[in-house]
Amino acid sequence: MVAWTRVRYRVAQFFVTLWTSWRTVDLAYVERHLEPSLLALFCRMPRAEQHHGIAVCRTLEMQGYADPDLLAAGLLHDVGKIVAPPRLWERVVVVLGEHFLPQHAACWRSGEPRGLRRGFVVRYNHPAWGAALAEQAGASPRTADLIRRHHDPARADAEMAALQAADNC
Repeated sequence: MVAWTRVRYRVAQFFVTLWTSWRTVDLAYVERHLEPSLLALFCRMPRAEQHHGIAVCRTLEMQGYADPDLLAAGLLHDVGKIVAPPRLWERVVVVLGEHFLPQHAACWRSGEPRGLRRGFVVRYNHPAWGAALAEQAGASPRTADLIRRHHDPARADAEMAALQAADNC
C-alpha cells in the first residue's frame, strides 16, 4: 500500500512539475533566506525545483522551524540536480523502476549519469552533489550536511525528519 501511495504522489508531482514550469518564482521570499552566493546557486535550479524548494521551506516555517541552516537546506536540498537535470520521463522511469524492480534500480544508481541509468544515478547522487555545490557557494557546514542527508532515513533527527517530510508533501 505504501509503495502505491508513493507512485500516486509521484504521478501528481509529474503534473505539478508541468504546471510550475510557467509560474513565476517568488525570489523575494528566497532572498530573505539565502545570502547572495546561495541565491545565485538557487537561481541555477530549474523553475520546478525552485518552486519545490520554496514549498519545502514554507512548510518548515509553518511547522515553526526558524533555523536559518534548515530553511536554506529546504530551499537548496535538490540543487544537486543541476549537475545532470533529470528529464520528466526519467523521473517516471525511476519511480516505476524503484517500485517494480527495486533490486535492479539499486544497481542502476551507480556510474555516470548516462543512458537509461541517468535518472537513477541522479536520484541517488544529487544529495552529495548538492552538498558539494552548496559548500562551494559558501553554505554553512550544517546546511551542506542537511542537503547531503536529506534522503537518508537512518540518521534523521527531528529537523531532518521535518525536512524529509516536507520534501515528500
